[in-house]
Amino acid sequence: MALRNGIYIITGIMASGKSTIAQMLAEQFDKGVHVHGDIFRRMIVKGKIDMTPDYSQDALDQLMLRYSITAKAADMYYKAGFSVVVQDVYLGEYVQPFLKKFESKPIYFITLNPSVEAVIEREKKRNKTGYTTWDVESLHDVLVNENPRIGLWIDSTYMTPEETLSEIIKRAESEARIL
Repeated sequence: MALRNGIYIITGIMASGKSTIAQMLAEQFDKGVHVHGDIFRRMIVKGKIDMTPDYSQDALDQLMLRYSITAKAADMYYKAGFSVVVQDVYLGEYVQPFLKKFESKPIYFITLNPSVEAVIEREKKRNKTGYTTWDVESLHDVLVNENPRIGLWIDSTYMTPEETLSEIIKRAESEARIL
C-alpha cells in the first residue's frame, strides 16, 4: 500500500528510533518534510527548562510552547503541499492536547515501542545521551501505561529500520490514521 499525503507523527521514548524512522518516512514522499519537534526546545539559548520526572509549571509551559510551534510548522508545510513527518517524545496526558493543535488533516499517529532492553542497547550506540534526568524504565512505563491507545503501535525491538519503515507503509492507512 502506498503512503497518502498527510501529517505523520512519530513518537516513542528516547532512543526508540524516532529520528531514523521519521527521516526514512519523509524520504518516501515526492515532497516530504521531517520536523524535529525537539529543535524548538534546543533553540532556547537561555532559560530552557527541561521536562523532568518532577517537572515545574514553567517546564510544562515550555513543552506546550514547543508542541504549538511544532504543530504550526507542520500545518504550514502541509498547506504548502508537503507531506510532513513530525517526531518527538509525546507522552501521557499531553498527547491529546498536542493533537488538538493541528489544523490540517489527515493525521497519522505512530508509536515506536521497542523493549526497555533494546532501548538501553540503542542508547549505548548513540552519539548523544538522552537519559540524564529520566531512566529508560520510567519513561517506558509512562509510554505503555499512560499514552492513549491510538494509531499504530510498533514493537520494533527486533526490527531493522527498514523493516520498521515497511510496517509503517503497510499499516499506516488502516491503523495509524486518527484524524
